[in-house]
Amino acid sequence: MPQPPDPNIFQKHNHRSCRSSGMKEARAFCKAQGLRLTPVRARVLEILLESHKALGAYDILARLKEDNLGSQPPVVYRALEFLVGNGFAHKLERLNAFAACCQPDAAHEPMFLICQNCRKVAETPLQPIGREIDRAAADLGFAVVSRMVEVTGTCPTCQAGT
Repeated sequence: MPQPPDPNIFQKHNHRSCRSSGMKEARAFCKAQGLRLTPVRARVLEILLESHKALGAYDILARLKEDNLGSQPPVVYRALEFLVGNGFAHKLERLNAFAACCQPDAAHEPMFLICQNCRKVAETPLQPIGREIDRAAADLGFAVVSRMVEVTGTCPTCQAGT
């Protein structure tokens, strides 16, 4: 059974561990599913795993260019499409940005807590409040098909001004 996601990525921790475990999971999943984790796809995932921040496609493209892995937008968009489609990343609609999934090995419905200052993103389960959303919608005769909850605010580091 997969471990629940750490709900507080805003605490100081070793990002190398996040990147290494995330890449290990991605490689194992791709091997088991017969998917190709190309060098560009792998590097895009590493970039997303490195900091827990929401990154736009052009931010990622700049990093790919530094690594000589491509400089044209289709390169990054194809990699992101693969990562999102296979559960390794999420698209944050409000920011038109992407973040690594903290629980890629499990079907889940996340809620995102996004710092409006530093753009760090915490992924936490929507489950506890998802039922309330469904209930409120049903009270209005509305049938929920999908949910995307993105909450903006200020992380502890930015609140402390450090």
